[in-house]
Amino acid sequence: MADTTQNKFLSETQDDAPGRSRTLGAADGASGGASSASSAPAQGHLLLCSCDKTMSVDAGLIASALGIDAAPPVFDQLCRAQMPGFEKALAAGGPVMVACTQEAPLFSEVAGLAGAAEPTFVNIRERAGWCGKGRDASAKMAGLLAEATVEARPAETMAIESEGVCLVYGSGQAAIDAAQRLAGRLSPTVVLHDVGDAQPDARGDVPVFKGRIAKAAGALGAFEVVVDGYAPMVPSSRDALAFMMPRNGAASRCDIIMDMSGGDPLLADAERRDGYFRVDMRAPGALERALFDAADLVGTFEKPLYVRYDAGICAHARSGKVGCRMCLEACPVGAIAPDGEQIVVDQTVCGGCGTCHATCPTGAVAYAYPARDDTVARIQVLLGTYAEAGGTAPVLLIHEQEHGGALIAALARYGDGLAPNVLPLSLYTATQVGHDVLAHALAAGAHHVVVLASEQKRGELDAAAREIELMNALLAGMGAGMGDAGSPGARVHLVVADDPDALTEALAGLAEVPSMLAASEGAPAPSAGKRENARVAITQLHAMARTAGAQQAGGGSIDVIPLPDAAPYGQIHINANGCTLCLACVSVCPANALADNAERPEVSFTEAACVQCGLCRATCPEQVITLEPRYNFSPSALSPTVLHGEEPFECISCGKPFGTKSTIQRVMDTLAGKHPMFADSAQARVMQMCEDCRVIAMSEMETPLAVGARPSVRTTADYLAERAEAATDTDDAAG
Repeated sequence: MADTTQNKFLSETQDDAPGRSRTLGAADGASGGASSASSAPAQGHLLLCSCDKTMSVDAGLIASALGIDAAPPVFDQLCRAQMPGFEKALAAGGPVMVACTQEAPLFSEVAGLAGAAEPTFVNIRERAGWCGKGRDASAKMAGLLAEATVEARPAETMAIESEGVCLVYGSGQAAIDAAQRLAGRLSPTVVLHDVGDAQPDARGDVPVFKGRIAKAAGALGAFEVVVDGYAPMVPSSRDALAFMMPRNGAASRCDIIMDMSGGDPLLADAERRDGYFRVDMRAPGALERALFDAADLVGTFEKPLYVRYDAGICAHARSGKVGCRMCLEACPVGAIAPDGEQIVVDQTVCGGCGTCHATCPTGAVAYAYPARDDTVARIQVLLGTYAEAGGTAPVLLIHEQEHGGALIAALARYGDGLAPNVLPLSLYTATQVGHDVLAHALAAGAHHVVVLASEQKRGELDAAAREIELMNALLAGMGAGMGDAGSPGARVHLVVADDPDALTEALAGLAEVPSMLAASEGAPAPSAGKRENARVAITQLHAMARTAGAQQAGGGSIDVIPLPDAAPYGQIHINANGCTLCLACVSVCPANALADNAERPEVSFTEAACVQCGLCRATCPEQVITLEPRYNFSPSALSPTVLHGEEPFECISCGKPFGTKSTIQRVMDTLAGKHPMFADSAQARVMQMCEDCRVIAMSEMETPLAVGARPSVRTTADYLAERAEAATDTDDAAG
């Protein structure tokens, strides 16, 4: 592991450093990732500092874990008295990594003045060094430094144009005053849902209207609003604002929305909606911050394309039937909508939460900020280097930089910090993590994986909770000390907390569990495809469980594990008594898990390919298909298995096989001698012929379209007579 990360320094900050580009949605630490196609390592300089001797740093251990030939010096005041040490590293050439983020602006300025490249900054102080007295976190420091060297493929971006057309929505004079303050930078318009204390102005710098926003959609540069009770202000308003006749359904567009109404958000997931500012007028400074941020939203911006979509493997719909709706139900902002047999992602609205990526069973919707395999590679380097440095019982803490970073900093400054075995991994959003990434983290040696989320995101954590439930169910089924779902022995956890003490309590409550990673085993290589990525990690976990089980009483893990509903793995069952082998299920299967046979009527099934989307069940005209969520480790899951097959029926004239015996017999039993068109034996025999012989036989009949005696039409009199006869029979029986 160390050989792959030796002195490979990035030019971007991995944690806590300020952003440098005009990019919407950018977050510190979000650019981290890894790529198997990364460039060769470059020689560089690692600068360690004990931060005025407030933490212990074992440079020899760190150097050994990172594969550095000689242990670097440990400074005590690199940013002050020992700044020449930093300048010397710059002068020597090559990339420079500084194990500090607090003084990143100062170091960047010095590097700029020296004409040197921007250094990489890594926070090992709050995340590792400040972890209480008498505890050494050097192994964790080595892991964090190694993880910061891993390269990621940048996400694609889209250009967003904003002309500064701003809608200020609020009440009273406060809304008008806010709009007037924006008038120098933007083009504001005021809509008052309540006139309140608003007064006419001698200068009409800002258009004022009255109304209530009934609907809003879109994002920066492309908002659409519908206003009810829309009425322009009368220019002759004198001592009070007067308005013209109102009308409903007035539609308009704008680039920015300043919502000062104090009501419910106009848009879902307002915190991640670029260009939408919801101002809490009771919070000190909230309006000032919103005005300051909104004033800059004029011009062209780059927004990351958080997700990619592959319609070829989407399991949403086929042939007019809807199967999978996981991403549609998971998206908190409504950025995903049905589009025929596929879905469409509105990239302008997408806030990058990643829940669609986490819950998609096929990987059709894939996160790109960073990509799946990049995230896995970061985890593997972090855990692998930590283990190589002598670290034990690692707990991987996956968190969002803004939320988790603040909690971790608070713990470090006012408490004992994170324990030396708790390894933080910063992502743009923690909800992007699916069971495939969780499986790789466990296969890489994590004893526990904790996904940390904010209380503010509680309403959008259902997808993350399902992925964690699925992973724990797999572990529980494997046995051999892997942990039971929902019990203290579970290895994957969702912690929702905004209080540092609550995070500390949750981490302290993790049960001690046995190690799963044997010394001879390495972490499996990540894959870009979700199912391939998940299967390789889950298979390795299963192998670990077997190894552990062979050393414990009670044996190893089982081969077939039942899973929760909506799991993306499983078997399907066909009730053979009702199946007509119409093969409708085969035609709609998006994963090619179902297949037919060109030689005979049958349906085969490859369990490893099934995503449990339910399209086969929804399409089956006989309704004889049921789903069974499970994970099958046996080799049979990889090979087609015949679910239902029959002998073909042979044409009674030429012997050509067509249809199935059961289907032809069912048709004969239903129509022969009972339907007017098949009243005699010659006509009935036509149903037992192939399409070619049927035409010949009918052409040789004297009256091929002749029909037998049809039943007489039943009239009202017939029904009344039957009713009277039934009543008479009842009276006779009673007498």
